[in-house]
Amino acid sequence: MSRNLHVAVVGASGAVGVEILNVLERRNFPVSKLSLLASARSAGKHLSFRGEQVRVEELREDSFAGVDLALFSAGGSISKAFAPAAVQAGAVVVDNSSAFRMDAHVPLVVPEVNGADIALNRGIIANPNCTTAITLMALWPLHQAFGVRRVFASSYQAVSGTGAQAIEELRTQVDATVNGRPVESRVYPHQIAFNVLPHVDGFLDSGYTKEEMKMQNEGRRIMHHPGFLASVTCVRVPVYRAHSVAVSAEFERPVSLEQARAVLSNFPGLRLVDDPSTNTYPLPLDVAGHDDCQVGRLRLDCALENGLSFWVVGDQLLKGAALNAVQIAEHI
Repeated sequence: MSRNLHVAVVGASGAVGVEILNVLERRNFPVSKLSLLASARSAGKHLSFRGEQVRVEELREDSFAGVDLALFSAGGSISKAFAPAAVQAGAVVVDNSSAFRMDAHVPLVVPEVNGADIALNRGIIANPNCTTAITLMALWPLHQAFGVRRVFASSYQAVSGTGAQAIEELRTQVDATVNGRPVESRVYPHQIAFNVLPHVDGFLDSGYTKEEMKMQNEGRRIMHHPGFLASVTCVRVPVYRAHSVAVSAEFERPVSLEQARAVLSNFPGLRLVDDPSTNTYPLPLDVAGHDDCQVGRLRLDCALENGLSFWVVGDQLLKGAALNAVQIAEHI
């Protein structure tokens, strides 16, 4: 791929699309031409990129002529419908939806973990689920040191993971509650302001949600670890930005806290923030807007053999979406 690229962003007007533009700009990605694509409803809007206003055009099958790289963040149905057209036109697609994540012919990539898989692509590379990507930023170096068998985890997921409308719903509900007005819920089935919902994505027959199974299913592919097991409860919390995950992991080999701290401290894109004596641990407010994930609350798990418990936090619009997509593009 050349160094001066015609880049298309699909779903450009959404929360992740806007973040992709920010990441492309601040990482000085070699964009020679930029096409912003979205639904007919968003066409005609203008978004800022490198000091200029770029018009959003309606997404069509013929939108990809001359495009080198297409960054998709518009939902699975859009990706299934238009990503093949982009590849047919000669573009490489990095897709942020769940459409291709379990396709054996599509690499599913966290660059710090399995960046080498990018070279295996046939035109499409999948971006993982945001909670999975953030968790693996801490779990992978531990797996390399101790060999992970299984995890038990609970996520605390920010509303921005649902999109711009969810962010506005939380703001509106907080304002309504504080001022004694009736609260309306449109994005979520229940009020999210001052509440937590143990419900992210649709329910499966097993009682787990689709989101909860992604950590096991996607984790197996990313880590090349078909025996990996993950029992997860995903919870939506009234936080605007950055996901948190509490993890109890069981390993094949005995765990040393000293070695765990060492491998986590030296892993790119991850910061060890762990000093309970000074109330220092990762917080969504501190991580929001930052590229690096943070890990802390490290302790030997008292209920698991060779177990370690930890708390990992990451900005799901960045490492969980836009940043990871652009990092994949940089590897390409």
